[in-house]
Order: sequence, then structure tokens, then C-alpha cells
Amino acid sequence: MPVQCIQQGRTLTARLSGEVDHHAAKEMMALLAEEIDAALPERLVLELSQVSFMDSSGIAVLLNLWRRMGQLEGSMTIRHTPAQPLRVLRAAGLDKLLHFEEEPQSGSPGAE
Repeated sequence: MPVQCIQQGRTLTARLSGEVDHHAAKEMMALLAEEIDAALPERLVLELSQVSFMDSSGIAVLLNLWRRMGQLEGSMTIRHTPAQPLRVLRAAGLDKLLHFEEEPQSGSPGAE
């Protein structure tokens, strides 16, 4: 399954995996919309560490989720984005619109 959701309190964490492209985006969006509508979270966390590829369809998924969380007056955080998807999201300017949290690279100062 390309999406696994876990709810803790008013936070919904969605772990995406595999390719977020035009083949997978529609199914991912439908599943995530269903999860959000059921949970009505205050915070949505998208865990992207297992995403191997993202194209413009992934941008559309993230923007739709961001818009839905805005309707709920909630927030959205994107975590642990691999290099290729991060390049796509930055090229689209989403790093200026969305909140990204990254973990320190091993071997860098502050890494545990």
C-alpha cells in the first residue's frame, strides 16, 4: 500500500511510499481525502522518506492536501523528503508555501 495513516490525538500522520506520479496520485489523493474526512485532524504530517520518485502529480497531491487542511483550519508538515522529490517540490516553489521538517544527516553536527 503506497499510503499508511496513523492517527494520534488530533494529528494524522500519512506515510507515503514508492512513486508519486500520475499512475499513483489519484489513488493516493482519494485515500488521503477519506482519511482526513474521517479524522478531521488539526495537523497533517506527511512522511516522505520512502518516496522514490515524484513528478508534477505529486505537487498536485500536496497542494490539494494543503488546501483541505486550510479548510479545516489545520496545519500540514512534510517530513524527511528524499533528494529527488525535494528538488521537484523546490522547483515548484512549495518550499516557500509548505512547512518542511528534515532530520539531520548522519555524521553532521547535531545528528544523533
